[in-house]
Amino acid sequence: MPPHVDVVIVFRAIQKGVSFSKERIRQNAVKAERQYSKLIDALTRAGLKAVGRRGESQGQLLVMVTCPQNMLAHLIHCERNSDFLYGLPMSNMPSANDFESAPLSPADRVRLVHGFISSTPEDGGLGIIPGRKEWDLVESVMALHDHNFNDHWIRLWTRHRIASVELEKIRDQFGDSVALYFFFLTAYTRALIFPAALGTIFYLYGKPYSALYSTLLLLWSIAFVEWWRLQERILSVRWCTSGSWRVEKRRADHVPSFPWWKQETRMMAGLPVIMLFATILAVVLTGIFVLEAFVTQLYNGPGHKYVAFAPTILFSLLVPRLLAMYQKLAANFTNWENHEHQSSYSSSLSLKVFTLSAMNAYLGLALSAFVYVPFGESVMHFVQSHLFTGGYRALALMEKFNVNFNVTSHFSAGGGSRKKVSTAGISIWESDRSIARRKLNSSRLQEQMFAFTVTNQVVDTFTEIGLPYIVRAVESFRNGKGFRNGNGKGHGKKKRVAFDDEPAGHDAHGREEREFLERVRSEVALPEYDVFTDYSEMVTQFGYVALWSTIWPLAPVMALFNNYIEARSDAFKIAVHTRRPTPVRTDTIGPWLESLSILTWLSALTNSALVYLFRPPDQQEHELGTMVDANVTDESQHLKHHRPNGLAATRELLTSALLIALLASHGYLVMRAAIRHLLNRAIWSGSKEMKEAERMEREMKERYLSSLGQCAPGENVMLEMTSEEDEWATFWTIDEGMDDIGKMLKDV
Repeated sequence: MPPHVDVVIVFRAIQKGVSFSKERIRQNAVKAERQYSKLIDALTRAGLKAVGRRGESQGQLLVMVTCPQNMLAHLIHCERNSDFLYGLPMSNMPSANDFESAPLSPADRVRLVHGFISSTPEDGGLGIIPGRKEWDLVESVMALHDHNFNDHWIRLWTRHRIASVELEKIRDQFGDSVALYFFFLTAYTRALIFPAALGTIFYLYGKPYSALYSTLLLLWSIAFVEWWRLQERILSVRWCTSGSWRVEKRRADHVPSFPWWKQETRMMAGLPVIMLFATILAVVLTGIFVLEAFVTQLYNGPGHKYVAFAPTILFSLLVPRLLAMYQKLAANFTNWENHEHQSSYSSSLSLKVFTLSAMNAYLGLALSAFVYVPFGESVMHFVQSHLFTGGYRALALMEKFNVNFNVTSHFSAGGGSRKKVSTAGISIWESDRSIARRKLNSSRLQEQMFAFTVTNQVVDTFTEIGLPYIVRAVESFRNGKGFRNGNGKGHGKKKRVAFDDEPAGHDAHGREEREFLERVRSEVALPEYDVFTDYSEMVTQFGYVALWSTIWPLAPVMALFNNYIEARSDAFKIAVHTRRPTPVRTDTIGPWLESLSILTWLSALTNSALVYLFRPPDQQEHELGTMVDANVTDESQHLKHHRPNGLAATRELLTSALLIALLASHGYLVMRAAIRHLLNRAIWSGSKEMKEAERMEREMKERYLSSLGQCAPGENVMLEMTSEEDEWATFWTIDEGMDDIGKMLKDV
């Protein structure tokens, strides 16, 4: 058996890939020696066992830390006292000296040791926090994977089970945060069965843009969000984590005694920056949309087949860089806001980042649904006229410099008489309006939904599972080690610098120790796991289903199939491609619940607008996918059926759509209140979790009263009567009640 290591502290004595002068190297070595000695001394003086080993690269040291049982009992005792003082339910961890009958879960053990090392001295920790000035050479504090559990987890993946391992086992191994994500993923996947079945029925037998389907979909989305809100409460009682934010450790960067109004002012100061980047992103996406939907369709010049890839290339070059720049700025603003706890910091940062991520995900569909389909012909003519206006100006400039062409082209920019122009430049653009109108893609919305719900999810799965293998293989070959998988096993030429001059006296365990250290080094090279990415992916998918599946009712089916694989790909990513997640106590999914609520509210607006704008007249029954005649879309036919052409008609259409959306918004509030009340009565009221929460709260108060020597409610305490001098003592000794009753009986 390899040695038991609770956490590994990654210490960087020499910066990787940087060359310094000899004097600078000597200064860095002195600093590293001083800080390393301070690190080992701080760990051992606190009662922990610590030893250093060489890392993967030169200058990297790995400090293995384990916690003895007596120190672990002390940490449990401190956490129990903290929970009691802050009114949390008593933890289901074993008592301080009862490890044999009720062993501590691996996640709780790692959480206690990691929290003790990396929390501030004000919270009872050692203050060894990566990135702080006094510990600038400490890169990270991480836990090691339990590969026996991971291998068992992977082997249990079967065709018939959505959750590969019981939820409690995931929680015991990775903590509350990861277990809560997998519970959410499993619950959301099972909830998708209803809209998937509903969408299949309406796709095969219903009408496109069905009001009934949109209404049922809205009710489902509201019911799921409110149901999950109750599930969080139930799980927090079951896991004894209700109100865990009250005992959360403070962030090292937090400045105490910071006025609340300054923090609120700083949070408000970030809004203009968010609006600025949102505006820039909207302009970029709209420009790419116009280029892809209109300009490339009008271009007939050389290489027009390749010009169609220009929007994709621009998107790949501009949008990721803009989002990366914004995320970096959002992190700086969130640090500036001076959040006391990591949960509030993560919540603020997640909302900032997800705002632009959602805009990037949904703006293309919104432009297609509310601009391209209803006003595509007008926009096409507008773009066409501006292209030819630019062509005229270019022609005038050429004639000014006596530039002549032999090729002539005929075009009609305004539908009037055709003009003959002596230039080859303008002929690269389509001049006929009728031909340009026929180039409008009647099934654009359905194609976009297919791309977002199928193609993008396949790419994301490959990015999570396949790409890390390729990246590690390339890196491994560059270092001359051959291919190595996520378990640290590999073949090829290995660099043995880490095993030179190993201490003597370890012959019996030498091979096992070398294998263990190789596995540790391979895990240190992995990136840290961030649950934000997984939550963002699922919440974005929920938005596609709730907001836009009216366009393509098979979207929930694709989401259900994706999530069946997603549960396994996320687990595989945790077990193979990332470091072991650091366990965190939590009772909620944080800002993602509010994001789900906002998306549900937006779904009431989008679904009502889509149904109003595009639902075919009752007399026109079409199957989905056959909604267009030779020239115009069925959606456009519906618009023309309800209104005449012209600016006034457009204004009337938009006003009606806004009124419908406003009515749907108020209807959403009413439906949410009703569903929340019904679910609360059906699921929470009278449940064993509600009774358990009341019992734990009452028990805590009774313990407090008992500690004060007071009588708890319901207890009967017999006290001896003491004799006291009282001038009315004889009054209390004469009772006439029995005599009066006896007299009444005698008279009868």
